[in-house]
Amino acid sequence: MTTQTQEVQKQESQPVETAERTRPRRTFSPRTDVFETQDAIVVVADMPGVEEKSLDIILEKNVLTLRGKAGFEAPKNYSLVYNEYADGDYERSFVLSDGVDRDEIDAVVKNGVLRLRLPKTKQAAARKIPVKAG
Repeated sequence: MTTQTQEVQKQESQPVETAERTRPRRTFSPRTDVFETQDAIVVVADMPGVEEKSLDIILEKNVLTLRGKAGFEAPKNYSLVYNEYADGDYERSFVLSDGVDRDEIDAVVKNGVLRLRLPKTKQAAARKIPVKAG
């Protein structure tokens, strides 16, 4: 194998950064479940440590972006011995179809779990078609 071929293989095996970081904090993609009901799509995202005041939900064109900042403050006179959560930000984006009523989206965050309800438009909502014998 030539030296040039070996160099190309080394370059291919190294991870490629797909986005530039502009903040020194870590950014996490929250684990998310998406459910569909007859009249809405429900998104449930785990964002531990994120509170209402540190959460931004932005809808621009057809992209819904979730951004949350999580932090931890140790109680007075305590020192951290062990932790499983790292400080950082959460960010995740979803492309919405035309079947979502953008004016009726609502969001609730409780105990670090964000719940979004994306109602379907009247045209996109599932409905049962009655069948007549005849």
